[in-house]
Amino acid sequence: MKHTFFTFILVTLFFFTHAQQYETVKDRTGKNLLKGFVTDSILLADTVNYNWFAEHERAYTPGEAIIKRFSETKDSVTFLIFFGTWCADSHYVIPRFYKIAAQAGFDKKRITLFGLDRTKKDDAHFAANLAIAHVPTIIVLKNGKELGRVVEYGVTGRFDEELAAIVAAAK
Repeated sequence: MKHTFFTFILVTLFFFTHAQQYETVKDRTGKNLLKGFVTDSILLADTVNYNWFAEHERAYTPGEAIIKRFSETKDSVTFLIFFGTWCADSHYVIPRFYKIAAQAGFDKKRITLFGLDRTKKDDAHFAANLAIAHVPTIIVLKNGKELGRVVEYGVTGRFDEELAAIVAAAK
């Protein structure tokens, strides 16, 4: 119940603000990292700091079964994603997730992307309240309730198939 409440607040905040609320900070290596509500457009636009996004998106071709499952639920589920611009796992998973969503016809307003620093903490305690210990973490929601989540590459190493199985259960 606690997680559902905080998830609802987080998603509601994002939808009603419609403003990009993030900050760019330097990490311990001097690289730029993003904290807060981010969009794929921000990552695609900065080809100097986040060139990994476009590269990994181009390199991936989702399977037809995965696209079909996502397409069937494109109007009934939302995604809450925690990631790190500093994280190699996020570099791999997040662009591929967005490619699946685009090919399935998902409205980007149904995707909330939240950047964390290396401590995985944020000022509003969103990550802590949702028990985010690793990034990326993709949470699938239906009517504000968590249906499931995939952490990093998933249990099987096939995050896309695991997400497809979660969204298929939402039908």
